[in-house]
Amino acid sequence: MTSECPEFAATRGLHPVLSDRFSPLDFDAGSEVSDAEVDTLLDAARSAPSAGNSQPWSFVVARRDDAVHRRVLPYLASSSAGWAGRAGLLVVHLCHLFVEDTPDWPYSEFSHYDVGQAAAYMTVQALALGLSVRQFRAFDRDGLAREFDVPDHWEVATMSAYGIAGHGIGESLPGSRSRRSRADITWARAGVATTRE
Repeated sequence: MTSECPEFAATRGLHPVLSDRFSPLDFDAGSEVSDAEVDTLLDAARSAPSAGNSQPWSFVVARRDDAVHRRVLPYLASSSAGWAGRAGLLVVHLCHLFVEDTPDWPYSEFSHYDVGQAAAYMTVQALALGLSVRQFRAFDRDGLAREFDVPDHWEVATMSAYGIAGHGIGESLPGSRSRRSRADITWARAGVATTRE
């Protein structure tokens, strides 16, 4: 699979798992994510950095057609239910926000950032395993929190679908591979023109 984003194609040094990454619009419902692959993805999350090594994350792991998967499916939004339900694996990302019984005492003020890093580590590991990944937020967070007895000091944050893409990179949503320029994402950098200057 090759990248169709011209800037990525011309970028030297960007790893192919990153330059070729795309968010599938569908998954192959006949493919599976093995227990060993799930363990490797969780180990990738475990290896992610976090503020003070707080590791403010936990995951609901739902392999297609297992008991946990059947509990997750009803909470998918109509816009994601079709394609996400066909993925081999759904992972719900939970974020540890507050110390238990202290609603205004942050467990870590960086917990949202940290759970995002854990999700990114899982994504890169999945790509290295030959899986495709789509991160999304089209689901009922409150419903999932009730379903899995998530206490108030935790938050259901986002979800990722893993599996084999049901199409190639060229069938992505129009514009989904476009990226802002380096100058546009750089606030300040010595000797380099930015859009802020």
